[in-house]
Amino acid sequence: MIVLGFDPGTASTGWGVIEQDGNRLESLGYGCIVTSAKDETHVRLRQIYDQARGLIKRFSPDIVVLEDLFVNVNVKTALAVGQAKGVLYLAASDLETAPRDYSPLQIKQAVTGYGRAGKIQVQEMTKVILGLASIPQPDHAADALAVAITHTHHSSAAYTAAVRRAPGARR
Repeated sequence: MIVLGFDPGTASTGWGVIEQDGNRLESLGYGCIVTSAKDETHVRLRQIYDQARGLIKRFSPDIVVLEDLFVNVNVKTALAVGQAKGVLYLAASDLETAPRDYSPLQIKQAVTGYGRAGKIQVQEMTKVILGLASIPQPDHAADALAVAITHTHHSSAAYTAAVRRAPGARR
């Protein structure tokens, strides 16, 4: 299974692609879609959309997953991130599988085993899980890889639970 993860943002949208083969996870690539604050919003959103479509075409993922929006204090920033997330959803709309969202808590739990883990802990475990030589840079790319890892953990757990519930399964 190939998973394309995104950490949405208007200025910088992190992306990371991993391939799952059984229990093995491998990074196929990562980076950021960067836009200029000098450009108008519609131009920046179009750049995010176009580059996301390019990544989907290049990697042919089975699914696109996104970090869920975390609204802290700045509502204006939250709205801008929501717009970026919307164009990512649109870019993924041709895939057979609908995009999935994972909360920061779910990501931290899946990658570190601890829901209150710090950013550095998540990045370090992302490096370890994927067997990378160093922490992926920039930070948004590491976050996108962590979202993709989270999906592999959740989809494997869902598959295992479904098999256990299947008629005739040993209990």
